[in-house]
Amino acid sequence: MTLPQPHIGAMASYQLANLEAPEGTRLISMAQNESLRAPSPLALDAAHMALSAGATYPDPDWSELRAAISLVHGLPEDRILCGAGSMELIASIANAYLGTGDEVLTSDYAYAFIKTVTQFTNARFCSVPEINLAVSTDALIGGITPATKIVFVANPGNPTGTRISSAKLRELRQALPENILLIIDEAYGEFSDHLDERLFDLSETTNTIILRTLSKSYGLAGMRVGWGCFPEHISEQVRKILNPNNVSIASQSAATAAMHDQDYMSETCRITAQLRDRFSEQLQELDIQVKSSHTNFVLLQFRNNAEASHANRHLVKNGILMRQMQGYGLGHCLRATIVAQDDMMFVTTRLNEWSRTR
Repeated sequence: MTLPQPHIGAMASYQLANLEAPEGTRLISMAQNESLRAPSPLALDAAHMALSAGATYPDPDWSELRAAISLVHGLPEDRILCGAGSMELIASIANAYLGTGDEVLTSDYAYAFIKTVTQFTNARFCSVPEINLAVSTDALIGGITPATKIVFVANPGNPTGTRISSAKLRELRQALPENILLIIDEAYGEFSDHLDERLFDLSETTNTIILRTLSKSYGLAGMRVGWGCFPEHISEQVRKILNPNNVSIASQSAATAAMHDQDYMSETCRITAQLRDRFSEQLQELDIQVKSSHTNFVLLQFRNNAEASHANRHLVKNGILMRQMQGYGLGHCLRATIVAQDDMMFVTTRLNEWSRTR
């Protein structure tokens, strides 16, 4: 038998959501943080038209997509890299820069995939406590060691939904040694862009990468398109790792059209936020605690692990699948993606039923 590298063999498999509802029950998936709306009609039309070119390889420079991103965000095209979701970009950064003896530093409830990529490069994963389920930049600064190679911050955070200000992130960058790479993952950035200034300029003046995705606010999770703004010296190395045909023709076409339909994306964010905030109010009325969220999901906090499990069993029995949080050390929590209005009403009714059985 051929054996894997020891550090790979020791890894646990990446935990995916359970999407199996009881037989005969309509599934309402709130476990994947997918968009509550289909992609822009312009994106759907563009993807359909692109299928006729399916016999050819996609553009390895993502030229039209990068031009669209550049136009929307005012960024130089040559500082933009695209990937098959931001997950590919995170993995490629890790492969380019991490190795045995290096450390990745993040917060306790950071996006779980960063731990996975740290492990498969045989680097060391380190985390510091969050304060009230939010990233503490002071704790991150205090956690730096001579071995720290990358500091990773998801803002807004997943699974917490909380965010910290751009000013705090600028202070963090200023406090970090310049040779430490700071990755700021803004997968849910469009849901809070109206609250604060953008941070893309950090990738031009410091050792910082800003990542985004079209999976959430643009509704293109199934098309697998992410992008990032990179310092030139970093992008040169990461491109060596990326698959040169990583984003399909249909995906590039859909993503380009979606970027050109900012009104549709903004409407998706507005609808999502309205339903999210109303759901949060209803949860509070049921004595289920929830932090203010800046994403397309909320984190439900129950009194203890047993109560969360009890609520989850009732929801699953009714075909409602939320994401359990034991893997994050938050066994008393469930994460719920915001879905269409009628389904949100059904979920609230079922939670009301459950609350009477506590």
